[in-house]
Formats: sequence, C-alpha cells, structure tokens
Amino acid sequence: MTDDPAALAVQVARLYYHQGLTTDAIARELQLSRPKVSRLLTLARRTGLVEIRIHDPQAHPQSLEARLRERYPFLHAHVVGVPAGSPEDVWMDRVAIAAASVLDSVLRPGQTVGLAWGNTLDAVSRVLRPRRMDNLDFVQLNGSANALDFMSGFVTDTITRFAGNYAGRAHLFPVPTFFDDPATKRAMWRERSVRHVLDLQARADVLLYSVGSRNARHPSHVYLSGALDPADLAQLDTEGVVGDIATVFYRADGSYGSVPLNARASGPSLGLMQQAPHAICVVSGLGKVEALRAALAGRLLNTLVTDEMTARTLLLPADPGEAD
Repeated sequence: MTDDPAALAVQVARLYYHQGLTTDAIARELQLSRPKVSRLLTLARRTGLVEIRIHDPQAHPQSLEARLRERYPFLHAHVVGVPAGSPEDVWMDRVAIAAASVLDSVLRPGQTVGLAWGNTLDAVSRVLRPRRMDNLDFVQLNGSANALDFMSGFVTDTITRFAGNYAGRAHLFPVPTFFDDPATKRAMWRERSVRHVLDLQARADVLLYSVGSRNARHPSHVYLSGALDPADLAQLDTEGVVGDIATVFYRADGSYGSVPLNARASGPSLGLMQQAPHAICVVSGLGKVEALRAALAGRLLNTLVTDEMTARTLLLPADPGEAD
C-alpha cells in the first residue's frame, strides 16, 4: 500500500465509487481506520481527483425551455418532465395537468376564454382544480364535427366542464365543423345568435387549443368523425396541409389563408391566435411534431405546453439538411 496520500485517495475512491464498497469494507481491505477512509474520500473530492455529476431528469425540461426560447424568441415554453421509457398516454396525462396550471395562472376576472374542442382539451378539462372566478366567459371556437358528436356530449361536456370549474358561462357553437357550401356559412354568420358567439371569439383574452394531425398516435377527432370525406383529405394533401387548429388547416410554413377547405370551416381565422394576449397551445406526442413546427413557423401560438420528448424532437432538424 502506498504512502502517497493522493494515490491512496484514488485507490479508496475507486473502491467506493466504482466497486460500490462501503467505508467499513474499504477500511478492512486496506487495513485503515474508517475515519481515515472518510478523510481520503473527502480529499479526493476536494482536490478534483473525483468529480461528482448529478444527472437530474427534472433539469432537462428547463434546458429544453431555454433552447425553445432561443429558437422561437416570441414563445413562452413550458416543458414537462416524463419518466424514461413511458408511453405517450403518460406524457399526455402530465401535459394536461401542466396546461391546467398554466391556464389557472393567466386567468383574471372578466376575461373571455376561447376553447377549441378535441382530445387534448378534453384531457385538460378533467384535471382542472376547482376555482371560482367572477365574470368569466368560455366560448367554443369551432363547430361540432356532426350532429352525433354534439349530442354525444364529447364537445359540450368539455366546454361546460371548463366553465363549471370556474363558475363561468359556457357559450356553445352548434354549427357544423364544415359547411357543404361556403355560401351557407356566410349566411349563417349573419345570424344574430351566431354573431354573438363570433364576437366573443374575436375579443377572447385567452385561447386554449392543440394542433390537429392525422399522424398523431390518436389522430385528431375531426379526422375520425366523418366530417371529412376522401375527396377532402386528398385536397388537403394536394395543398400541402400538415395540421389544423380549431379545424382550420395550415401548411408547413404556417400559411392558411388560401387553403380552399378553410372557406367551409367553422373555426376562426388563425390570425386570432397570432393576436391574442395568451394563445396557449397544448401538444403532446411525436406524431404532432410536424404540425407543431409548422404552427410555430406561422407564429400561431405564443405559449406552448408540451412534454420533454415532444420538445426534444421538435428541436431536431426537420430534415437532414437543416442545421439545429
């Protein structure tokens, strides 16, 4: 056994950190006292012979948030940690809880909140913490997929659940998701009952929504409900559509104004998302990354709530030639 303290400290450190021996076991093996072993471990740490690095999973989301802010300076990002190897359903559960907290943090008495129904907002509505707030209006942003969906309660229950949680008022929008003829939509938009809802949408202080994608593990409800026929889907492909918000479609660059199907859609112009003080987009799942990246390209949100796996994939190059 060497008399060099540094060499002895390295020997003790190897036994302790690499082989997992206790200080008692090391003392017996090297015929040292236990206090001597402890002093040598302290020496190894203090002199830099041993470096201790803590890989904290909870720190990863904060690093991802910083990278998202660097890439998208206009964005307030909230990244939620998820267990390694966990399924996307677990990610969604955690993101829904985080989104409910973000919504709670921005709500103020007298505000109007626009809600785009769908699987994600349904999940958020189920984890809200009850809180009474004066004079809140919750308005549905897009029509129900079809009469069956509206009567089933999938749409109405989501909206009323939000309103009930805060003792607010729910304003439903009982029109088709897509009209057969743009002229019918224009006529409907002149009706006073519909104008009331449209006016509430236009002055919303807070918008809460997700991005829709056919590529998601659980495709958006609008793609599964029968609201779009094969010809509609083919037209979306021809137009290069990669996602939708409130059933209004947009391309990879975030443009939406010239997509023909939007003339028949009941959702608002996506300019609403570009102008709202709080445009909160809740996204979880790798199948939604393309749609989310496009929404960010068009600045169709200013607040993002997502999980760390989705955020990490979003930050990867969109194609091999794109720099990170």
